[in-house]
Amino acid sequence: MSAIVLGGILFISMVIGAGMAWLIATIFQHSKEGLALLCGGFLVGILALDLIPSAINSYKLPGIALGILIGFIFLLLVNTSFHSSNQHKSSVYLLTIALFIHTIPLSLTIGNLLEDSSFARSITTSTILHHIPEGFALTSLFVSQGQKIINLFLCFISLSFCFSMFIWIGNHIHLDMKAQSILLGISIGLIAITSVNEFILRNIKAMSTRSAATFILLGYLLSVVFHVVF
Repeated sequence: MSAIVLGGILFISMVIGAGMAWLIATIFQHSKEGLALLCGGFLVGILALDLIPSAINSYKLPGIALGILIGFIFLLLVNTSFHSSNQHKSSVYLLTIALFIHTIPLSLTIGNLLEDSSFARSITTSTILHHIPEGFALTSLFVSQGQKIINLFLCFISLSFCFSMFIWIGNHIHLDMKAQSILLGISIGLIAITSVNEFILRNIKAMSTRSAATFILLGYLLSVVFHVVF
C-alpha cells in the first residue's frame, strides 16, 4: 500500500471525525464556550486513555519528558506572539501544530513497515481509527471559534500530506527511537497544555460551575467511547 493511499485514508478518517463533531456542535450550537470545554475534556481524555499510555509503553521516557519541556517552551513563545493579537487563532495554531508533530512518529513507523505485506490490513485499520478522534477535536475547535470550514479542510489536507510525506521518509530514512520519543513528547506537551489552558481555563468562567463541569465531563466521556469503540 502506497504512502499516498494511506494519506487519503487519513483524510477520510478525519472527515468521519468531523461529521461526528458537527453532530455534537448542532446539539450545542448556542454555546461556543460549552463546545470549547467539551473539546478540552475530550482532549484530556484522549491523552489520559491513549496517547500517554501508548507513549510510555512504546517510546523512551527521558525523550518524552524532554519533548514535553520543548513543547512547553514552544507554547510560551507562540502565546507571546499570538495572544496579543488574536487569542482564538493561537488555539487553532497550537492544536494543529501539535497534531502535525504527532503524526511524525506514527508515519515514520508505518514507513518502516510499508514493504511488509502482512501489515497492510493492520496499518490501514490503525490509520482510520487513530485519526477519527483528531478530526473530531479539530472540528470542535474550529466550530467553537467560528473558523471557516475551508480552513478546516485545508488543515485536513495538510495533515494528510504530512502523513504521506513522513511515511515516504520512514520508508527510506531511519529515525532513531530517541528522536521519535522527543517528537511524541512535544506533541503530548502541546496538546495537554492547549487542552487545559486554551479550551478549559479560558472558557470555564463563561458559565456556571455545574454547566462547565458537565461539558468537560461529557467531553471526557466521549473520549472514553472513542477509546473503547475505535
